[in-house]
Amino acid sequence: MRIAITGGTGFIGQALVQALVARGDEVIVLTRAIPQATKQQDHVSYLTWEEAADPVRLGTLDAIVNLAGETISRRWTTEGKQQILHSRLQAASNVAAIAAAQPVRPHVVVNASGISVYGSTDERIVDESSPPGQDFLSDVVVQWEAAADRIPADRIVKLRTGVVLDAAGKAFSLMALPYKLFVGGKVGSGKQWLSWIHREDMVRLILFSLDHEQLSGPINACAPQPVTNDEFGRALGKAYHRPHWLPVPAFAFRILFGEMSSLLLEGQRALPKQATQAGFVFRYPAIHEALAAIAQKQ
Repeated sequence: MRIAITGGTGFIGQALVQALVARGDEVIVLTRAIPQATKQQDHVSYLTWEEAADPVRLGTLDAIVNLAGETISRRWTTEGKQQILHSRLQAASNVAAIAAAQPVRPHVVVNASGISVYGSTDERIVDESSPPGQDFLSDVVVQWEAAADRIPADRIVKLRTGVVLDAAGKAFSLMALPYKLFVGGKVGSGKQWLSWIHREDMVRLILFSLDHEQLSGPINACAPQPVTNDEFGRALGKAYHRPHWLPVPAFAFRILFGEMSSLLLEGQRALPKQATQAGFVFRYPAIHEALAAIAQKQ
């Protein structure tokens, strides 16, 4: 296939590009600015958004993967919130314009989304049929998915992504740092749920979504065994042979990070119902397997 990727220079995007090239696809990475350090690769080309607006230069696409969006790991000031939302809506709008300019609309668009759409679930288990929550990130995802639905394509998949784990990821590095310093422990009550996915499974699920015609609509991109914050910390300590002993009180996170502290103090207990029913098999279904594999690479 000939596939355009937005966010192709990011944490997930880089791994996805390599996986697509390895299986023989042609990849066009769409980016605001082409990185100076970009190496020439067979079957990979780079275009700015302005260049991609020319359908002749872009060429015919079979699929688009949209991973673009500002990080949510930032202070949620009024301006920060606007940038989080606007970046996602703008990226979906840009993809819609590119798809509309194609001589034949793309077969499939895989659009990033977020597991945070469900809000804080406490002990409640959610799947793709569950209603959205009522907080800031829930509203962002609802608007984001609505914008994705306006992209002209034969099939649209919205991957509601959990926390993506890999040693190269910023989120995981921050989570692992206290344990590497021998001061790891639960955050807050430790009872909040974490829906997670290993980066390798994340990339495999994107490929699965591109290839399987029966998949469309929202798909939870998270492992089938979510864990509590306390369970995650214990597994992380075991993987790195470090103690799990020093709790961090919730008020400290609220003082340091403000509203953004909800990312660690609240969570979602989500299951990947649609993916597993379609036949997707996770390589890392359990947290101890995923963290052991990550630790072995370091």
